[in-house]
Amino acid sequence: MEIQTNSINSREPWNKNKLVGQKSPLKLKEIWAIRIRLELFQRVRDLALFNLAIDCKLRGCDLVKLKVRDISHGNQITARAIVMQQKTGIPVHFEITEQTRNSLYAWIEYAHLRSEDFLFPSRIHDSPHLSTRQYARIVNAWVEEIGLDSANYGTHTMRRTKASLIYKRTKNLRAIQLLLGHTKLDSTVRYLGIEVDDALELAEQTEV
Repeated sequence: MEIQTNSINSREPWNKNKLVGQKSPLKLKEIWAIRIRLELFQRVRDLALFNLAIDCKLRGCDLVKLKVRDISHGNQITARAIVMQQKTGIPVHFEITEQTRNSLYAWIEYAHLRSEDFLFPSRIHDSPHLSTRQYARIVNAWVEEIGLDSANYGTHTMRRTKASLIYKRTKNLRAIQLLLGHTKLDSTVRYLGIEVDDALELAEQTEV
């Protein structure tokens, strides 16, 4: 008896014909190129999403599920917030800078959001909040608009960007571990690609 497996195996792997690997963080000039573009075109939601994604360093699955009450007290956006991570179940703290607070406040006012509402509601009727897939498409659009190849960037770009900049400035791995909510320091090292970057930096400084 011949067993037909075509229907079972008809789905292609999600990563077929795609470049898969660690996504690059944004450089400072790229952050400002995207930010200024969003400001100029008055894309209120995208500016709030971009700024918060940079500050909070959360995984996409945690970012899209934030509610207004997670980042505010009454009518005030808080300077610091804490969120329970979906993947690890461990709370993680993050800062909300003044420019991010301003853009969030503008978005909340513009969208008439209440405390119990999701911070970034989906425009698709069946979903109460932005999905990780929608978020990924938005990130791809941001980087493409400033001339970058979206194959090299993704939602983890947003998570890695500020962490990478802080590490380059301070070399404080423990601080980065706490900010990213990693349980092991080794995870932080691998996530940032620190060993490779530091080795190359040492090599570049050594003349032979």
